[in-house]
Amino acid sequence: MDEQILLKAKKHLSRRDAVLRPLIREVGPCTLRHNPDHFEILVRSIVSQQISTKAAIAISNRLMERVGRFQPKRLLAASDDDLRAAGLSRGKQLSIRDLAEKCASGAVPLKKLAKLEDAEVVASLTQVRGIGPWTAEMFLIFSLGRLDVLPVGDYGLRAGVQKHYALAELPKKDTLHELTESWKPYRSIGTWYIWRSLGGVPQSD
Repeated sequence: MDEQILLKAKKHLSRRDAVLRPLIREVGPCTLRHNPDHFEILVRSIVSQQISTKAAIAISNRLMERVGRFQPKRLLAASDDDLRAAGLSRGKQLSIRDLAEKCASGAVPLKKLAKLEDAEVVASLTQVRGIGPWTAEMFLIFSLGRLDVLPVGDYGLRAGVQKHYALAELPKKDTLHELTESWKPYRSIGTWYIWRSLGGVPQSD
């Protein structure tokens, strides 16, 4: 991601949001990077669902050892035993096969996703078994490098906003949109700083 854009985003957020300002000062420069290998990041996203980051990395590494590279044809050629031995649950095996099939057939147009609007990307990806809005939004941020994504269903964002904005409960969608209005057009970066303030960032650093 372009360093000048990240610097501009940092200045914008510091100037527009008094709550973010000290967090940004404490965390420092945004180191968000995006992975242009769309299929790989989608596979890793499925693997990482509902498990720790450490476990997800271990499973992804074992899976890559068995298939060589994360490509649709390689995942489709892998046996159920290969997927199971890597540590994938039955549900995740089915999700990864469905992803590979839809990418191979063009139902999910991997090479065209970067040209689509955010809502179109989400609609395309959520037709895959096991990919919901959260995973699609993580893809927008970490694979397409979209700067103005607000993942309202993300627990880390909600917990961080509750903590730093001194809310009595986890914020709902409307509250999140209201509180982060001033972040536009850099809500992805604002979200990254909230994640960082809690000690971790989903998917990729």
